[in-house]
Amino acid sequence: MSTATVTSAYPRAVADLLPAVRDLADRLGEIPSRNQIMREFRVGAPKAQAVRLALVAEPITPPDETGAEPASDPWQYAEPAPVPPALPVDTTPVPLILPAEKVTEPSPLVEHDGHPQVSTEATPGKSKVRRLAAWPVVLIALPAFVAIWSGWVGLGGLTGFGVVHPLPGIADGFSLNTAITLPIGVEVYAAYALRAWLSGLVPPRARRFAKWSAIGSLMVGALGQVAYHLLVAAGITSAPWWITTLVACLPVAVLGMAAALAHLSHEEG
Repeated sequence: MSTATVTSAYPRAVADLLPAVRDLADRLGEIPSRNQIMREFRVGAPKAQAVRLALVAEPITPPDETGAEPASDPWQYAEPAPVPPALPVDTTPVPLILPAEKVTEPSPLVEHDGHPQVSTEATPGKSKVRRLAAWPVVLIALPAFVAIWSGWVGLGGLTGFGVVHPLPGIADGFSLNTAITLPIGVEVYAAYALRAWLSGLVPPRARRFAKWSAIGSLMVGALGQVAYHLLVAAGITSAPWWITTLVACLPVAVLGMAAALAHLSHEEG
């Protein structure tokens, strides 16, 4: 029998068994198992397990004052690595910024069944812009159209514009008075360029071109009306050559300006 065999009839406490189990571990070079402790010291399983856990939980002996570290026991566990300190947490309260509450002004009183009532609709932040009515423009345009049309057609007759047959051999009976090309070309382009200038829907280059070409078209239209009425008032039945030259170039100039404006309108802004 081993020298560490228990001979006492009374059960030994864990503290009393611990030195003997430590000696057994030194001899074995490792921590004995629970069955080894039970067999060697004649104790039950619970006590053997308690002694073994107490042996495992023993701290490692620190080095002595001479600085020499004691021989490490293979059955002892190393100390756990130190845990780094946690970073400081900023506990400063953050102010809660709430969105500004929308203030709605009371709506004006509205009449309903002869009794004033307050409208329940909220007033928007911006007042709705009222569009200018377009019907007065129609009234203004009707007499202007008649005067402009008759002036251009009359000036065209004085400068060589007249009835032609545009489809000879195909439709000989079809005729067209070319004088209508003047009011259609000049005045329609002026309105088109004016729209492109003031709408803001075109790139900057196209807007500048539309501005100056619209102003120029309106001035040419005004000069054409003046020229026609002066010639008629003077009893002249054929316009001078320089007026005929300028009027003859108008359809070509209007076509070029319209094509240029359409091209510039599709440029990248």
